Amino acid sequence: MNMLVHDNAFSTPAIGMADAGDGAVYQTLLESTQAIPWKIDWATMQFTYIGPQIEQLLGWAQDSWITVQDWATRIHEEDRERVVNFCVSQSQAGIDHEADYRALTAAGDHVWIRDVVHVVRNADGSVDSLVGFMFDISERKRSEEKVQQLQKELEALSFTDSLTSIANRRLFDARLSEAWDRMRRDGDALSLIVLDVDFFKQYNDFYGHTVGDACLVAIADALQKQARRPQDLAARLGGEEFALLLPQTTMEGAEHIAQMCLQAIADLAIPHEKSAISAIVSASLGVGTLTQVSNGSSQNFLSAVDQLLYAAKHKGRNRYEAACLDREEAI
Repeated sequence: MNMLVHDNAFSTPAIGMADAGDGAVYQTLLESTQAIPWKIDWATMQFTYIGPQIEQLLGWAQDSWITVQDWATRIHEEDRERVVNFCVSQSQAGIDHEADYRALTAAGDHVWIRDVVHVVRNADGSVDSLVGFMFDISERKRSEEKVQQLQKELEALSFTDSLTSIANRRLFDARLSEAWDRMRRDGDALSLIVLDVDFFKQYNDFYGHTVGDACLVAIADALQKQARRPQDLAARLGGEEFALLLPQTTMEGAEHIAQMCLQAIADLAIPHEKSAISAIVSASLGVGTLTQVSNGSSQNFLSAVDQLLYAAKHKGRNRYEAACLDREEAI
């Protein structure tokens, strides 16, 4: 099939009415634009025209575009089924449409294409042919991908504590709310550990804020290692206060993790000359578990676990205080 036709195969009615000189002008215009014009006969599903620019863009010879199968097989396999199904269904319905996809090059690379399609109808309303233009939108796609990557990075920063690089209070509150709703819906146990570094003000005053920051970073890293499942979350709530959110975790499991946290902090062996209870940095923990609740809120749950943390401090620090908070009045 000779794709280099000169019989106005891609002509509009206006072009068809023009004289031969005008037709040549239109042909030149079509083949000099960066957009690639094409036409497919609906009855035979064959190309009756495609612009010579296609070879420069994709590397496939102009006369190799014979049937719609040639078009389909030159679409990236990850886009092919989606694009072909969409374009066929829209064409069958007589609806003008456009599609973005990765077109394969003869060299084995790909180019992002936007295909804009117009459905030409017969007098009885049936589809006669499809005409359209292919546009190279690779640069636009690259720009969009850069913007999306920047948005992801900014979103990650908005949910990350700037000092310790673990989750911040914003992300913790969102994840706690999600876990709370899931617990109420599915009846799975939900546990929460709230941790406070013992005598941290005295530590900061004695060693200085730079050393104090390094201490918080070390503790955050130790706690992060206890959040071992994808649904677990270690977060810094602010100052020297941290939390471990433990969805689908029983009270027994939460107490085990609390013991691991205490041991992990002790293993850091960070000297603390101004601690009233230990020669090294220690922490106090509140551990709360819920398995069912009809009222209250996730923030009430957090407040209840905070009270357990204060109880641990009042009972000597460097320990945890745990309780099941299923009673309605507890939250």
